[in-house]
Amino acid sequence: MKCDTTTTVLNFILAVLVLLGVVFALLSITRTREFRQLTTNATLANNALMRAQGLANDTAAYNVSAKSPELTRILQSIQPKTAAK
Repeated sequence: MKCDTTTTVLNFILAVLVLLGVVFALLSITRTREFRQLTTNATLANNALMRAQGLANDTAAYNVSAKSPELTRILQSIQPKTAAK
């Protein structure tokens, strides 16, 4: 190139763009790892919730045949509350 000033400015711009590329790549890597961890945690929580719901359903089915007042009270306490209109 003929002008040293132009070469210096272009090299500086190139260096800034390279550094920005590295920063964005590192951010992408860390956020991908965080997303994978959150996905794993959500899957584990969902599995635990499904097991608890299955246990509640089995208990309610058992209560239909056994008719225990204590069990009926416990099952009513864990029922989801409906929104008042």
